[in-house]
Amino acid sequence: MAVALILLVGFSWQQSGQKALLALIGVGLGMSLFHAAFGFAGAYRRAIEDRDLSGIAAQIIMLAAAMILFAPVLSNGEVMGRAVGGALAPVSISMAFGAFIFGIGMQMAGGCASGVLFTSGGGSGRMAIVTLFFCLGAFWGSLDLAWWTELPGIGSVSIAEKLGWIQALVLQLGLLALIYGVLKWLGFTNKRPIWGEGLSLSTLLTGPWPLVFSAGMLAILNVATLVVAGHPWSVTWGFTLWGAKLAMLAGWDPMTSGFWSSGFQLNALQNSVFADTTSVMNFGIVAGAMLAAFLSGKLSFHLTLTRSSFLSAVIGGLVLGYGARLAYGCNIGAFFSGVASFSLHGWVWIIAAFSGNYLAIRVMSLIRQKSTA
Repeated sequence: MAVALILLVGFSWQQSGQKALLALIGVGLGMSLFHAAFGFAGAYRRAIEDRDLSGIAAQIIMLAAAMILFAPVLSNGEVMGRAVGGALAPVSISMAFGAFIFGIGMQMAGGCASGVLFTSGGGSGRMAIVTLFFCLGAFWGSLDLAWWTELPGIGSVSIAEKLGWIQALVLQLGLLALIYGVLKWLGFTNKRPIWGEGLSLSTLLTGPWPLVFSAGMLAILNVATLVVAGHPWSVTWGFTLWGAKLAMLAGWDPMTSGFWSSGFQLNALQNSVFADTTSVMNFGIVAGAMLAAFLSGKLSFHLTLTRSSFLSAVIGGLVLGYGARLAYGCNIGAFFSGVASFSLHGWVWIIAAFSGNYLAIRVMSLIRQKSTA
């Protein structure tokens, strides 16, 4: 375990001290996700099936904390002379459709972008399969992206630029409070304790962490990413890049793609994955989850698959990747970082993605009922 962490930091350090620091931030993110089992797909499933509010409540706290931390940084536009920018993306039919099918993929695969990373780090062989096909789906989406982006849209919309930073912060905090209040009124309850019983040095290392503590850590580490990298936390660009590099090994020529043949994308293909910020942080998340699992005595590599489980991993991974590419990100880059950056696309993303989750859960429930009838 120590060797893996040293190698990760060492390879990252060869690129720059910044990359090494981002790798360590990734380790912190992986530990935060694993020690609280902080997932998105599971939270939505429990909310829809059991009216369990705990996972969504933790996400609301995480978003509120991130918005409060992001606002002064983004409004200033720089930190210590370094430019910083939020996660803004266009609002369009293709973006909403991508988020919708991403939501379907979350339930088919049994995880989201951050979820497949930290559960893979914890030893899940099935999630490693999901990750592989996530990469292939994201690469596939990149090849089709030109067609999708021609569909109607309204472009990027910064709520903060439209209303002002303070007004936007008050509005979004109010929306989060309203969502929580409506869900409580509808009878949703916290069936999983979100505050826990506090933390000691022992539980800090070995877990479990209260959901609220993990939510706060994710918000703090996201703003740390913003300060160090100049942009918020994202995940799925790394998957897209890994898929393209695998395609190159199979003989694919990037010059045949308008998306990959120039600029940032071509430069990323030509350089080491350790030169890519998102990739380095993704590696850190896996390593952090492995470390957390090891410290808690839960590290166990296992792969037991039925045919249906394998098919859902493959198809779910492909749908996750393709959807993420169309939607300009996932539950992290589009939703968490987008809402924290006061981007309208973050709110549209979660409405579309939650709808996809709801549809998938209901259809899968009907299939199970018919199979047991």
